[in-house]
Amino acid sequence: MEEDTVQRIGIIGVGEIGRAIVEGLRNEGSALPDVFLSPRGARTAAELSERYEGVQVCADNQEVVDRSELVVIAVRRQDHHEALTGLKVNDDKIVVNLIAGVATDDLRRTLATGAPIIRAIPLPAVRERRSVTVTCPSHPAVDSLFDQLGGALPVADEGAFNVFSALTGTLTAHYTYLATLTSWAVGNGIAPDAADRYVRGLFQNVGRSLDDETRPLHQLAADHETPKGNNERIRTTWFDPANAAALEEALDGLLADLN
Repeated sequence: MEEDTVQRIGIIGVGEIGRAIVEGLRNEGSALPDVFLSPRGARTAAELSERYEGVQVCADNQEVVDRSELVVIAVRRQDHHEALTGLKVNDDKIVVNLIAGVATDDLRRTLATGAPIIRAIPLPAVRERRSVTVTCPSHPAVDSLFDQLGGALPVADEGAFNVFSALTGTLTAHYTYLATLTSWAVGNGIAPDAADRYVRGLFQNVGRSLDDETRPLHQLAADHETPKGNNERIRTTWFDPANAAALEEALDGLLADLN
């Protein structure tokens, strides 16, 4: 086993991302590391402990910390003071902060610890080990963990980290874009199941093309577009400079809040 690989991981806050991390770690039948779950999110935690060997639900958050080398904190921002105040986190632990909008200094004050605190942005696709996770700052054990789950992308400072965090805020806008296409087709007489199936297939193919990292994104767009064709028409009439500027303005506002 690699020197930087931890053997005991705790997760405080077992929601969608906590579940995805456990499922990713147990992907392909892996039995390590041992995983200790908080009772928060009790139904999910119990289900995971029943499904996987070496996954246990602890009595409380302090037991999660005590039994782990690396502690992932994945509670909601509005709940983190209640969940974490009073925890004793020894300086030899490693803390991974997944709480969006909670800076390292803020979490350090809450935990009153000198332990290393690493911010990270794992996405649900870590369950298939297919998602790159941004970390800040780089830490060998944390980067090793996310390398197992699809790859780590360390950045040096929280300013850069917040740019990546803002990018994650565009995900549901993308899904809503697809839903709008489906609704438009239904409004023009297409059966809902047929419209849904076609739009999903259309953009699953787009997703597969993203695996080709030899071509930059602007080149992928150009390669899918014919001069004066349908794609060019929609891009230039709908996703025009004003639309692009509105998107950048929304991202600027989110980034200002994150900073």
